[in-house]
Amino acid sequence: MDQVHVYNGMPAKHLGTEGWAKPWSGPNGGACVEVMRLNDGRVALRQSTDPDGPALIYTHHEIEKFIQGAKAGAADFLLTRPENLTTSAGTASERRAA
Repeated sequence: MDQVHVYNGMPAKHLGTEGWAKPWSGPNGGACVEVMRLNDGRVALRQSTDPDGPALIYTHHEIEKFIQGAKAGAADFLLTRPENLTTSAGTASERRAA
């Protein structure tokens, strides 16, 4: 990876196969975000189910601010389901009515 031009959206496979980690993996059948710390301090993210797909490249500062914000609850809105989303248990309105 020494002479690879690293850019946002590049094919993740161009970053190599070594060094990817799954820090947020859970009981989701292996579908998760994988991360790799690059030699220059930037961080690459990719979808584990598409390891040859695009890599998102973030600076150390961007990742730092994202993690701090997530810890402070700034991303908690992402954990709620939209009202119109239907699950096997029905819509959110249907579940509340039950």
